Amino acid sequence: MFELIKKLSNAFGVSGNEEEIREVIKNEIEKKVDYVEVDALGNLIAVKKGKGKKIMVAAHMDEIGIMATFIDEKGFIRFSSIGWVSEFYALGQRVRFQNGTVGAVFYEEKVEDMKNIKLSKLYIDIGAKNREEAEKKVRVGDTAAFMGEALKEGDKIISKALDDRSGCAVVIKTIQDLPKTDNEIYFVFTVQEELGLRGAKTAAYQIKPDLAIAVDVTLTGDTPESKPMEVKLGGGPAIKIKDRSVICHPKIKKLLEDNAKKLNIPYQFEILEAGGSDPGAIHLTAGGIPSGAISIPCRYTHSPVEMVDMGDLENAVKLLRESII
Repeated sequence: MFELIKKLSNAFGVSGNEEEIREVIKNEIEKKVDYVEVDALGNLIAVKKGKGKKIMVAAHMDEIGIMATFIDEKGFIRFSSIGWVSEFYALGQRVRFQNGTVGAVFYEEKVEDMKNIKLSKLYIDIGAKNREEAEKKVRVGDTAAFMGEALKEGDKIISKALDDRSGCAVVIKTIQDLPKTDNEIYFVFTVQEELGLRGAKTAAYQIKPDLAIAVDVTLTGDTPESKPMEVKLGGGPAIKIKDRSVICHPKIKKLLEDNAKKLNIPYQFEILEAGGSDPGAIHLTAGGIPSGAISIPCRYTHSPVEMVDMGDLENAVKLLRESII
């Protein structure tokens, strides 16, 4: 599982520019499904044919990042965010543009108080002497991802983009290990989730499944002075009850809980007070689709040092597999 996550997290896939990560995922699954297609928006859809229930399984393959908005005469690059990017997490980090150019993120000299740090006061330094030299490597509109190599420390993985490459890994392993089933399953690796659940909405409208299960990360409440939250790292996959975009369908919640008990694996309940996820778009599509989610506990989300637990990932694979066969 770790080697798969390392391969996925290292691939470039800022929202709206998911070509590289999509190709990596396609190579992992195309021989294990009946057919693979890419829809108009860029979602990767892998299908296992069947005559039973039509099930949609979703995991978003995009990651947060930045977009170059202005290059000054000295070659320094101003930028805006793609998805929710914290100015404090971004400060002092490295970013890699899609063409491989690497830059360092830092702040204006005139900023004397960290409380005044804003994205508009940060810039990217790619070591260019002037604007002309910088524009040979980076143009306005180019996107970059934060850098953070996947590392394994004990039974924990630390990396950038575990939101949601860890979810993609769970779905890929489920596809690779899937036993024979009569259900028709649409495994969808969605685009532009970080920009408003866009890919999931269009894919669900096209597929019109009988039910949907998404796999994504969720916050935890187990770090020093964190906001009170039931979810903790290593406590098992979390069954989503609600977030700001969805109240999960009770039948899907029960399906996941019953199967967790059947498998005798640890599980938790997730109530996320901030943020949304792909079921928020899916459940409102095509007259309404019963939707739910398996959530992977993740510390430090939207930072280059996100952290997940190997046991939670492995149990998420078991739970998803049992719930769709």
